[in-house]
Amino acid sequence: MIRGILIGILSIAVIGTSYWGYKEHQEKSAVLIQAENSYQRAFHDLTYRVDQLHDRIGATLAMNSRESLSPALADVWRITSEAQSDVGQLPLALLPFNKTEEFLAGISDFSYKAAVRDLEKDPLTEKEYKTLKSMYSEAADVQKELRKVQSLVLENNLRWMDVELALASGQKQMDNTIVDGLKTVEENVKSYSESQFGASLTSMKKNLGFDNLEGKEINAEEAEKIAKKFVENKVTDIKVTENGDGADYEFFSVSMDDKEQKVDINMDITKKGGYPIFLVQNREVAEKKISLNQATENARKFLNEHGFEDLDLFESAQYDNVGVFSFVSIENGVRIYPDALRMKVALDDGQVIGFSARDYLAAHKKRDIPKPKISKEEAAKMLNPSLEVQEDRLALIINEFKEEVLCYEFLGTIENDTYRIFINAEDGTEEKVEILKNPEPIFQDV
Repeated sequence: MIRGILIGILSIAVIGTSYWGYKEHQEKSAVLIQAENSYQRAFHDLTYRVDQLHDRIGATLAMNSRESLSPALADVWRITSEAQSDVGQLPLALLPFNKTEEFLAGISDFSYKAAVRDLEKDPLTEKEYKTLKSMYSEAADVQKELRKVQSLVLENNLRWMDVELALASGQKQMDNTIVDGLKTVEENVKSYSESQFGASLTSMKKNLGFDNLEGKEINAEEAEKIAKKFVENKVTDIKVTENGDGADYEFFSVSMDDKEQKVDINMDITKKGGYPIFLVQNREVAEKKISLNQATENARKFLNEHGFEDLDLFESAQYDNVGVFSFVSIENGVRIYPDALRMKVALDDGQVIGFSARDYLAAHKKRDIPKPKISKEEAAKMLNPSLEVQEDRLALIINEFKEEVLCYEFLGTIENDTYRIFINAEDGTEEKVEILKNPEPIFQDV
């Protein structure tokens, strides 16, 4: 009898395990099918949109009416943006596809700039028409190569999941048709001279380097000394490593331990000049003991002690027991917004636990700030009449075209909302309007 019971229990266990394994397999298959469908949709959408892009640029070239040209260029910009989104959804993290992305970004930037300007007063130049023709020709090549890959994918039922596995494993697979096809697209785009986009393409590229830094190159020992000066903790186990291959700039990474307070500290320092890029202290922040104003003073003191001068507090906020601050450069009373520097201060003991000078180091340089061509009163006439202005000043900002422009900055309110509005100090254009965040309501108490 006991033997029969044991056999029964074992049988149930085997059946249960088999059923559980079957369900697990089903769920995994469903996830893989969903991912594969997403990749397939993104790829076929990309091919379709490059088709559309080519046709739309071609139609734009044939237009004579400026009333039609602006909407057509806006449509080119829209299609290009959608194509960029499709590229972003493909599993291409391990496949160099940046030239194709830059090509799409170049078309997007060029068409947007041309679409938003007054083509009646400032029509397309001969050089810009030449650029449009080049874009048309290059889009045809990309279209041709993508269609080839698409036909092979459809004909042979190729799967993007295999591409992802091939790229992740780095091993040569039996069929790399998709990878090889996309590499061909990339190679063809490479041959397309970036100079044909002129300033429009270069403005799309992020300035990832620190070209404006001054000073001599430091070594690992000097990096360690600099790191120690930036922390108040008693640190041990200091490890310094150099950046790996392929980095956009050269730097040292320094990791430190404060064993007494159980804090890990990490910091990156530029090789050129030994400037701190960021500092992070990983620790729990205890109950708040100092005010946000006191934390602001600590942040200012930290900046002054480490050679960051002529900075103006731009934003401050409190998240739990941490104060978060943004500073920007100020030169002759003009706020320089591209030179932004961000910090976190713990409100339990006032210590700086986060510091990022990434944007500041990339943008800070000696500038010849132009004189405004219109007065503050003339700029104020461009504002919404309902805005009640509380503050105004001159500021240098990056506009939609990634260009630095001098503006009048107006801070004011309309009913219960606060706005920051930038009016171009040269021609009165409304460059940027930001609505400032109000404190979030605590719904549990409502």
